[in-house]
Order: sequence, then C-alpha cells, then structure tokens
Amino acid sequence: MTETNWSKQLLETFVDAGVTLFPYVPDAGNKRLIEHVNEKNGITSVLLTTEEEGIAVAAGADLVGGKAVVCMQSSGVGNIPNFLSFVKGGRFPVLMMVTMRGDYGEENPWQYPMGQAVEPILTAMGVQVMKVDSLEELMPAARAALSAVFVAGTSVALVLTQRFLGAKKF
Repeated sequence: MTETNWSKQLLETFVDAGVTLFPYVPDAGNKRLIEHVNEKNGITSVLLTTEEEGIAVAAGADLVGGKAVVCMQSSGVGNIPNFLSFVKGGRFPVLMMVTMRGDYGEENPWQYPMGQAVEPILTAMGVQVMKVDSLEELMPAARAALSAVFVAGTSVALVLTQRFLGAKKF
C-alpha cells in the first residue's frame, strides 16, 4: 500500500468516527493526510504556527461537541507539555497523530534527543502512546485510539514511527 493509500484510508477511518477538524504543523509525515483533508468537503484543516495551538483547538472542539486530530512531528511534542496539563486537568479527550523523527534509521543527530523524549513526555502528561511500526498495525491502532479518545474520554498519541514512515535522508 502506498503512502497515498494509507493516508486516505486513515483519513476515512477518522472521518467515519466523526472527526471533522485537523489542526496541524506541516511535516513530510502528515503531508498526504492533510492534502486528502483539503480535498474533502465537510472537514477542515487548520494550519498552526505551533503545536500547542493544536491542543487548544482540539479542547475547544470538544467543548462544542466536535472531534479533532492534532497532527505534528515528534519534535513538536516538546512544545506541548504545559497545554497537556490543561488537557489533563480539564479532562479533555485529545487525539494526536505524531510522525516520528529521531528513531529507527535517523541520520540527523539533532533529531535524536527529542525523538527519545516523545514517549516519556507524553506518558508523564497522562497521554496513552500507541505506536505504529508497520502497515498492518495502522488501522487497528487508529481504531483503538479513536475508541480510547472519543468513547473512553482519554488522550492518545498515535505515533507513526520511522519503521512505518521510513527514515528521512539528512
């Protein structure tokens, strides 16, 4: 399955669950998903200047009965802990799609520190981490994340690893 196909299938799964809002910071890992969002009527992408804005947008969507998926690269996780304390305290269910850098096959040494900190930061802030290493894991993990967030009311990061995405060349 190509990136276009998995991105389209993932989007359809999100939309079938009622997600209509996709706040994002641009990244090669979420590029095709956002392109598909922009081609589809009835759903909206929101270009962010920083990742914490996406957390606030998702919390706001929840307040009015909406559903959002915040899309960011792993380096952006370092920007959101303070907003995750707001999410935890307010019991806002937030779903994030995090595309990894600084793991399997990474060639850029500057990506490793944050790549290694993603899971500990999210876990410390009460966010469940669901990693996707292969195409076979994507849809079951996406469905589990959607249920955990929009049925059980928890916060989840669906983490697309570099084993799944492929490592970027430096």
